[in-house]
Amino acid sequence: MVQTAPHRRRILRGGASIQPNAFYWIRYVLPALLVYVGFMAWPLLDSVRLSLYSGTSGQRAFVGFANYARLFTDDQAAVRYWSAFRHTWIFFAIHMLVQNVLGMLFAVLLTLPTLRGRQVFQTIIFLPTTLAVLVTGYLWKLILSPVWTGELLGNLGLGFLSRPWLGNASSALISISLVSCWQWVGIPTMMFVAALRSISDDLLEAASIEGANGWQQFARIKLPLALPVVGMIAVLTFVSNFNAFDVVYAMENANGAPNYATDLIGTLFYRVGIAGQHPVGIPDPGLGAAIATVTFIILAIFTVPTLRMTQTKEQL
Repeated sequence: MVQTAPHRRRILRGGASIQPNAFYWIRYVLPALLVYVGFMAWPLLDSVRLSLYSGTSGQRAFVGFANYARLFTDDQAAVRYWSAFRHTWIFFAIHMLVQNVLGMLFAVLLTLPTLRGRQVFQTIIFLPTTLAVLVTGYLWKLILSPVWTGELLGNLGLGFLSRPWLGNASSALISISLVSCWQWVGIPTMMFVAALRSISDDLLEAASIEGANGWQQFARIKLPLALPVVGMIAVLTFVSNFNAFDVVYAMENANGAPNYATDLIGTLFYRVGIAGQHPVGIPDPGLGAAIATVTFIILAIFTVPTLRMTQTKEQL
């Protein structure tokens, strides 16, 4: 007789049997758990501990929540933090409105049954994500510079585009955000494509028989069924944008030029906690750790409810 899984025993020679270890799965999870604790959990906890101290290595003194008080009340630190905080939200909003909306649009077009050359278009859209951010940022820095492309744009009758986009405080952050959207739009596109292809053709065929047009099918069937993926992409976009650093570093510098107009939380953390701010140039690990801890709290406040809502949608 075949025994069910809860009552299965391993039969040994001589008729003896033993009950399998209920925690056998630990041996498979333990390597990944050790890597996670060593490279993720422990540095995070140590960063929280470091935020309660002031001074450099070897000369640290416990100051409690003084670093957090400096971050939100000090004249210089608070101004720089709230400016970077506002710019990070603008950076995130542009990605949500441009990158993810275009990703959904491209996904809808790529899943049209009448589309030809689908693989070619998918490759073109996804190709920029394979490039290094520093390379992409440097190339776009040259493209957006009127010194390098001004004459070419003038010959093409597009001289009005020859402006110092990265040198103007009012357009620098938007320009960098759009470049970032151009590079990473392929990721939400492919995720949306997978979500739309998982929808049963029977639902769409039934809606078509009932007289629903393409827009109605998208608004009433495709988008509601793809909402869990939309929530996941929103979380990934939020987390990546609040940790953004490399694209600003490549196209401007760590100071968020011009005049801190492109300063994000990531660049602020780098200047304060690692490189040291101008003109002193001495890093403040305690204040930098406070910035990182506050950022982690913000990420947790946003991502945890969104993930729970996503899981609820999937269960429904």
